[in-house]
Amino acid sequence: MGEQLSEEVRVTSGVPQRSVLGPLLFLAYVNDIWRNMESTIRLFADDWVIYRKMINTADMEKLQNDLNRLGKWAVENVMKINPSKSMAIRFTRARVKDPLNYSLMGTLISEASSCKYLGIILRSDLSWADQVNYTVKKGLESTTFHNANINKG
Repeated sequence: MGEQLSEEVRVTSGVPQRSVLGPLLFLAYVNDIWRNMESTIRLFADDWVIYRKMINTADMEKLQNDLNRLGKWAVENVMKINPSKSMAIRFTRARVKDPLNYSLMGTLISEASSCKYLGIILRSDLSWADQVNYTVKKGLESTTFHNANINKG
């Protein structure tokens, strides 16, 4: 604070926060995450999605095996993954009673009926109602804000 400086500390790993190179270095670091995966994995910045089409129980086992590989990759690469921030979602219009039972690094992944991915709300029943309602709400908030500012002027 003021004229005082912190003590110097040697940094042996990491990237400075908000640096221009940070995202590029992170993508280079995780670029091999997809190797040996049977399921599809998509990366966007520090978010990732792993998915596959389920036809039979063998597909469910393959997805769990890929989650196990992902956990092993994280340990080998000293990458922290927070399984409690993960969610499992099944996209189908069919009525399904059996709960999803996937785990990551020994932690059960909670099942969700919807999720937000890259700014879009995806529902398990493939309905767009939540996304439409959210977009309308945001539009009304923006209109109210602009009208209030116009009336001030």
